This record gives sequence, structure tokens and C-alpha cells, in this order.
Amino acid sequence: MRHYFVIFILGFTFTACQSQSDSNKDNKLVGGPCEGCEAIFEYGNKTLTPIDTLPGFKENEPKLRITGTIFEKDGKTPAKDVIIYIYHTNKKGIYETKGNEKNWAKRHGFIRGWIKTNNEGKYTFYTFRPASYPNTKIQQHIHITVKEPTRNEYYIDNYEFEDDPFLTEAERNKKGKRGGSGIVLPKLNGDIYHIERDIILGLNIPGYH
Repeated sequence: MRHYFVIFILGFTFTACQSQSDSNKDNKLVGGPCEGCEAIFEYGNKTLTPIDTLPGFKENEPKLRITGTIFEKDGKTPAKDVIIYIYHTNKKGIYETKGNEKNWAKRHGFIRGWIKTNNEGKYTFYTFRPASYPNTKIQQHIHITVKEPTRNEYYIDNYEFEDDPFLTEAERNKKGKRGGSGIVLPKLNGDIYHIERDIILGLNIPGYH
């Protein structure tokens, strides 16, 4: 009896390990090193929806409406339940803080937001156009990180602006087009500039199969 009991335990252990191994296969590590990408989990108890408004939207100009669709790797199927995290500088080119920040907010500042795509893969952020870092020729940009339900978080190309004088041809050629091109052209609609960017998950992302 004891002999059979041991066999049962071993068999159960093997099955459990195998199941856990299969589960780990679903959560593939992709994208390479990504400093600060774990900030995507710092939304606390906020219920994520497809639309978010970043701090400073009402007070700052020019205002931006960033919208688009997230697609699966085939570029056709809308991707639902994808979390997107963005952050950027203020109008002085600084990642502004209030002094009580914790974790990655100490570096990213408080001008940041999160959404989760709906069944149609749609997302929208309301924010304002950031400034370049002080005394540099670095392009104005908005950082973006994505988290798919079955993969780790990874970064894609920043949002950058077609009309930015610092976005030279040489700089354009450096872009990896992770998730597709992040270069967007703001178009004024009323009192707010609209930019649209569709994102293809896994496109030009290392280790993505």
C-alpha cells in the first residue's frame, strides 16, 4: 500500500510540475532589458478603462488626444485586455514630482497614466505635449510600455512628433519601430491636437514568437 501511495504522490508531483511548466510557457519573456517597465503595475487600486486623462491636461497647452487600436501580431485582430502605461515630462522638460512619490514615480514623475484596451482594442489618453529635456536637442517624446495578458511587460517606440525640429533624418533612422512607428503628426481639432497611433503587438520585439 505504501509503495502505491508513493507512486501516486510522485505522479501527482510530476503532473503539477508539468502544469506549472506549461503555464510558464504561456508567459513568455520578450522584449529584452526594460528598465522601469515594472512601473506599469503602479496604478494601485485604480480600475483601468480604455480612456485615461493624465494630470495637467486641463492646465497645459497644447492639449493632446492620443488614440488608436492595439492589434495582435497579425496586424488585423484587435487585442483586448492589454495594459498601456505612458509618462512624459512637463512643459519645462522635467519629470515633475510632488515630493511624496514612491517606487518608479520618483523618476517618472506624476504625469503618467494607464489604460486597458476593450474588446475592440481601442485606447485613448488625454494629456499635453511635453517639452524636450532642458538644454538638449533630444526630441519631445512620450514613453510607452505595454503588458499583454500572457506576456511580460515591454517597451515600444516612444511617441514622437513629426513636426519636432529635433527629429532629424538621422534620428528617424535610429528608430527600431517596436510595435510600429511611434512618429505621429498632431492635427488640430477645435482646441485640442489629435494624434493617432495603431500598435501591433510583438512587431520588432526581440524574443516574440
